[in-house]
Amino acid sequence: MTTFDFSDVEAFLDCHPDLLEQYLMRKGRWDSLSGWLEQRAPSKSSSAAEEKEKREPFSSSSCADALKRRSSHVELRRSFARSKASTAHRTYDEHVSLSAHESQSSVRRRALLRKASSLPPTTAHILSALLESRVSVPRYASSALDYKYRLKESNEREFFLELVKDISNELDMTNLSYKILINVCIMVNADRCSLFLVEGPSHKRTLVSKFFDVHSGTTVRPSSSMNSNEVQVPWGKGIIGYVAEHGETVNIPNAYEDHRFSDEIDKLTGYKTQSILCMAICNSDGEVIGVVQAINKNPSGTPFTEDDEKVLQMYLPFCGISISNAKLFSESRKEYDRSRALLEVVNDLFEEQTDLEKIVRKIMQRALTLLQCERCSVLLLEDIHSPVVKFSKTFELMSPLCSTDRDLSMEKVSCSDWLINNSIAELVASTGLPVNISDVCQDPRFDAEADQASGFHIRSVLCVPIWNRTHQIIGVAQILNRLDRKTFNDADQRLFEAFVIFCGLGINNTMMYNQVKKTWAKQSVALDMLSYHATCSKVEVDRLKAAKIPLSSELGIDEFYFNDFSLDNDAMITASLRMFLELGVVQKFKIDYEVLCRWLLTVRKNYRTVAYHNWRHAFNVSQCMFVMITTAGFQEVLTDTETLALMVGCLCHDLDHRGTNNAFQAKSGSALALLYGTSATLEHHHFNHAVMILQSEGHNIFANLCSKEYSHMMQLLKQAILSTDLTLYFQKRTKFFECVLSGKFSWSNQEHRDVLRSMLMTACDLGAVTRPWKISKEVAELVTSEFFEQGDRERSELKLTPSAIFDRNRKDELPALQLEWIDGICKPLYEALVKLNRKLQPMVDGIDANRKKWEVLCLSYQQACGASESSSLCSEAGEAEEANQSTESAHKPHAPSCEHAATKQNTDSTHRPESNQTNSS
Repeated sequence: MTTFDFSDVEAFLDCHPDLLEQYLMRKGRWDSLSGWLEQRAPSKSSSAAEEKEKREPFSSSSCADALKRRSSHVELRRSFARSKASTAHRTYDEHVSLSAHESQSSVRRRALLRKASSLPPTTAHILSALLESRVSVPRYASSALDYKYRLKESNEREFFLELVKDISNELDMTNLSYKILINVCIMVNADRCSLFLVEGPSHKRTLVSKFFDVHSGTTVRPSSSMNSNEVQVPWGKGIIGYVAEHGETVNIPNAYEDHRFSDEIDKLTGYKTQSILCMAICNSDGEVIGVVQAINKNPSGTPFTEDDEKVLQMYLPFCGISISNAKLFSESRKEYDRSRALLEVVNDLFEEQTDLEKIVRKIMQRALTLLQCERCSVLLLEDIHSPVVKFSKTFELMSPLCSTDRDLSMEKVSCSDWLINNSIAELVASTGLPVNISDVCQDPRFDAEADQASGFHIRSVLCVPIWNRTHQIIGVAQILNRLDRKTFNDADQRLFEAFVIFCGLGINNTMMYNQVKKTWAKQSVALDMLSYHATCSKVEVDRLKAAKIPLSSELGIDEFYFNDFSLDNDAMITASLRMFLELGVVQKFKIDYEVLCRWLLTVRKNYRTVAYHNWRHAFNVSQCMFVMITTAGFQEVLTDTETLALMVGCLCHDLDHRGTNNAFQAKSGSALALLYGTSATLEHHHFNHAVMILQSEGHNIFANLCSKEYSHMMQLLKQAILSTDLTLYFQKRTKFFECVLSGKFSWSNQEHRDVLRSMLMTACDLGAVTRPWKISKEVAELVTSEFFEQGDRERSELKLTPSAIFDRNRKDELPALQLEWIDGICKPLYEALVKLNRKLQPMVDGIDANRKKWEVLCLSYQQACGASESSSLCSEAGEAEEANQSTESAHKPHAPSCEHAATKQNTDSTHRPESNQTNSS
């Protein structure tokens, strides 16, 4: 068996340090690590012993005493940490076992656990991983402490500057507090040291220490976490509270002889406090911001001296500056984190605005994280306009960090829960003011019985209103119990109010989206109902399908001088079928005959019973187009697709017309104007209505068209219907007239063809002016009747004075207005079409004949007006003559007579028709 000398093993390990480290990780024990740390801790014996230590190695007896003393302290502090009798969180030294609830970076912890899991699962490995994950090692090693001790003995000035530099650049409050405690221990040779910082508003200040009773010379910084209990001292209570309140220094040689001292901690830990030096830390304004307490000067039993007080008085102002800087840095970090959290809230709100429960869940999750509270609730009002506060929906969420046996997630809370009967929430909803209660047990508005029944103990409440964008309260949001068991302060309230502003916008947008969805659903139901009632019945379709369709000559629809009132409603349907059949589009596009019958009957049903723009007008326009295509020969130059689009456009061009024009829609701000805008409002509505009918089941007469043909057909149909807007007609007609009059019109030019189809639609829409006089006059009276009804509505509803054509009080001016209509709009169009196609001459002849009739009526009206004016003048002249006879002499033979005046008036009236027409225009 081969034997190895110890020196060989040591040399091997020196050459392979990684192997040694891995071996210690696998086989090392806690007591070995404790001994290693103990040997490297600086000695705190008397100065004579320290001089001896410089000359001689550290004795084994002193080491054994130190280990014995430290191990006893370990057991005492472990017991103290488990005790719940005090608010103190633990007494620290380098051997204290840390709480299992300490939290560090999750990434670091996962890495350490992965490292531990890769090793054999022994107790030493697990303890090693836990130790690394829960203990923060300071930035300086134990050698830095030795350096400070040496500086203290050799050069006090350099020693003091070193301690000041040590804290000058530290902005982390936890690290800074720890460094201050260690430096104070070294400076005054104290065995223990504690640092208390002032927290809370001026009317409710407390002293809080996260590092309590830190042992001098420790090289391992105790960990502090949000869940760990803190030492809290009331303002003005005990020695620490007295120093903070009065700003005085307290130096007590024997703590038990001072009435302000409490031995509760000593009883819990077994550690006896003897001497105490307690001093206030002030900021640059002289305000107390903290208190430092040193316990038991070394060697044991020695009181703190005046020199110790002077040294601390010189050092603590620097500590005050560093603490103030750390606080400012901490506040700036908090503001940055809060601003970032608010931006994340805004991002969440824009990501989800369709589901109320989802957005409320995100809001509450953000609130729990941002404000570090145990529970969050959102209560939404049933009716924001009602003076009675009643919540319709209530949501709540429990923090996963809250120690509770209930697994409460996002849910709707029942009406029997405390939240739904929350008087505090009702108060906030009714007043609009936030409520911040630090102790609910002392507040009369809180229902203690409901608290006990819910099983959730409430300590503090912060409740704020939720506003929408119109500054109306739509609900309240409330948070309960900070996780650190503190009360909600003013900063929490400001942050929560800012947070709720964004939440209110998100909730309001989501509620509006839900309202839009409901409105859309209502509209969908209404459209479904209207579609059902506006669709023809199967009986009507079967009857029309079986009916015999007369010829065009029998119906008279092949003549320019067709009588618009010769056919009844059913005859117009059969005549429409005849036109489709004769044009050959049924066979060409394979239109199902039953579908065509159903479509025609439904189109008729979707015209309203207004005076003029009704189904009869639509049929007459389509008949005019039929004549122009067949009799005038446009069928030879128009494609079958163009022909079908024009015919369908004529029948659908005024669907659902309301008897008012586009100008009235814009003036009244109607739903149609809001939906389609103020340009060709009604025409867009007619086209969309036509599309709706085509998309209804069993109504698509274009069903057998391919995708490309269908798209082209719909474009032509839209163009045809929109062309009936006279505003668009005036925009296009100048170019059309120039093209036709100059002889440059070309059928191969697509732009020319588009303009021609628009002109044909307008010519057919105005076709009544070309009918025989009796028919044309009757149609004009129907149009005037519809216009007068619009004028009456303008006067009564809009409080406007209607123009002449819509004014019922000026109905006698109809002949003059008709002349303006013919000369300005109609006749130029038909004359241009005749130049393009001589077969349309009967339309121009008809319009010329009708114009003569209107001109006669206009002259008769003007003569009647002139006679009325003459009678008025004669009456005035007679009255003047009687007045003059009483004053004038009898020898004046040439006085004007009434007959002469009347004759002159009649003579003048013969020259007035043209001027009257001009004035009317």
